[in-house]
Amino acid sequence: MKIRFIFALAILLACTSIMAQNADSLYLRSYYDLKEYHLPMRDGVELFTVVYTPKDKSKKYPFLMNRTCYNASGYTDYNASTYPSKYLVQDGYILVYQDVRGRYMSDGLFDNMTPNIPGNNPKNKTAIDESSDTYDSIEWLLKNIPNNNGKVGMYGVSYPGFYTAAALPDAHPALVASSPQAPISDFFFDDFHHQGAYLESYTAAFAVFGYQKEGRTRKPWYIDKIMRFYDDPAPDGYDFYLNMGALKNITEKYHSDNFFWKQIIEHPNYDEFWQKRNILPHLKGIDHAVMTVGGWFDAEDLYGPLSIYKSIEANNPKAKNTIVMGPWAHGGWAREQGKTTHNHIYFGDSISTYYQKEVERNFFNHHLKGEGNDKLPEAYMFDTGIKEWKSFDYWPPKEVEPVSLYFGENGQLGINKPIDEKASFSYVSDPKKPVPYRSETEGLTFTPRWYMSDDQRQAARRPDVLTFETQELTEPRTIAGEIMAQLKISMTGSDADFIVKLIDVYPQDHENYDHNPKNVVMGGYQQLVRSEVFRGRFRNSFEKPEPFVSGEISDVNFRLQDVLHTFKKGHKIMIQIHSTWFPFIDRNPQKYVDNIYEATDEDFIKSTITVHGTSMVKAGGNVDCCETLPAFMVQQPIIKD
Repeated sequence: MKIRFIFALAILLACTSIMAQNADSLYLRSYYDLKEYHLPMRDGVELFTVVYTPKDKSKKYPFLMNRTCYNASGYTDYNASTYPSKYLVQDGYILVYQDVRGRYMSDGLFDNMTPNIPGNNPKNKTAIDESSDTYDSIEWLLKNIPNNNGKVGMYGVSYPGFYTAAALPDAHPALVASSPQAPISDFFFDDFHHQGAYLESYTAAFAVFGYQKEGRTRKPWYIDKIMRFYDDPAPDGYDFYLNMGALKNITEKYHSDNFFWKQIIEHPNYDEFWQKRNILPHLKGIDHAVMTVGGWFDAEDLYGPLSIYKSIEANNPKAKNTIVMGPWAHGGWAREQGKTTHNHIYFGDSISTYYQKEVERNFFNHHLKGEGNDKLPEAYMFDTGIKEWKSFDYWPPKEVEPVSLYFGENGQLGINKPIDEKASFSYVSDPKKPVPYRSETEGLTFTPRWYMSDDQRQAARRPDVLTFETQELTEPRTIAGEIMAQLKISMTGSDADFIVKLIDVYPQDHENYDHNPKNVVMGGYQQLVRSEVFRGRFRNSFEKPEPFVSGEISDVNFRLQDVLHTFKKGHKIMIQIHSTWFPFIDRNPQKYVDNIYEATDEDFIKSTITVHGTSMVKAGGNVDCCETLPAFMVQQPIIKD
């Protein structure tokens, strides 16, 4: 019973807002009044809303609003949270926390990534989405909460980041400052999928999002579903999922009653179900200030903030649009740990505090209170190689030259010059012996975190991983912007996944970091800088997959996410390519089946995969991958000069 409680508690903390120290709670109790409301929406559904109002009634205050699926009740009884930061709380705002429909104390049914309905007409009682619910909530707050100055700001991390972004289309006029932070934008490319590949490491998380509750509740109703995985926690997640076998075994053992899992296995391709849940095409007509925030090492939501920023930039000339990307994992900017580290890498001290005080605080104070100057650049980005903040007038920056990386014999990697276009490089991919995604053994994780900057030496030593590296750099080389893999592929099977990694190879005399255990040696460390998986069946269309023809060369072009990373003098640039990455992503059977979620254990086969010498990786600037993306994706997150 004790084990059940510990695991349930850990999971809840990962999914809900993390409570701050007693001193912050005492501050709230001393300076704020607390009330709870059920706000009526246009269709009659009531949404539970927690409101903190400053006790000082001598002036008017703007609203700071957070809409969440992670329990607004956690903010009651003067529980102080890290959302928003203590600096904003102390500056004086009307703090609003709301359960979205279908969650905890709110009425209605929950839907993942509620599709946007353009127009937001208050007279239409059936056209309900997150924008309309936000609009109705703001309208009620303005009329019923005294001492407000008529201005509203929104913020949120992760799923609440999506709710912040989803309020941008057809926004209420009082909404003048929005900060989507680690926002989801499209579940087929972020969180539960990466470019069509299923993130098997998220399997236990489905319980949070796949069961409707019965009536209003302040407590999670899905804990027993989560504990199916954690009653007897596996010490090795790799073995756990490998022994699980095909994904259909997960359906039978764990998720047969989970509506979100059912939706995923019934929609393995990018069909209308997923397309209408993509918020990017709807980010138009935005005329207020937006500051999108993300972490370069966010294993959950990296595609979202980059794509949302680019979509707003491309389609909204009146919006003051800013992006901030720092050296954080998921939501790391919202809490300060002193030393800023990610896995084995140290980046500096008090970086989150700097962001909260000098960036976020100024953004909201300026746009909601008219205080101070909004000095934020268009793009405020942390260079993860030299470990410094950089400001840019455009993102990706035009002043940083892109590089092209070419593959050669004996593991050579050429910069801006092909080595041997007639060469070819083969490996045998065996889904029964997949490449681990971590350098260390991990138990079952709720969502992955540390692989994003992990050491890749363990992968480089495997025969089913192609590894190419440059000579030691004689001068620093900065990569800023998008990355695109352009592969020429042939295989003996009829389907495969492709993982491409951009890696910083440290010199052998690199110092060790104090925060690491003694067995972690930084000399020769192969730090993952950026990586992505692509499910090969989607090479021509995410909506209409197709098998490979055995022995025939095919183009496989796909984007990795953006970076800002300077490879220092004396370091090397490395590229790795392989076809399994377990259990971060599920295993491709490598024999084409219509629906991998319904594949049997017998469908999994070995395949010899060949990468041909005309392949390359473009890194930096804006990459042109339009030929491999659906039309609406081309129009939204990709910017053309």
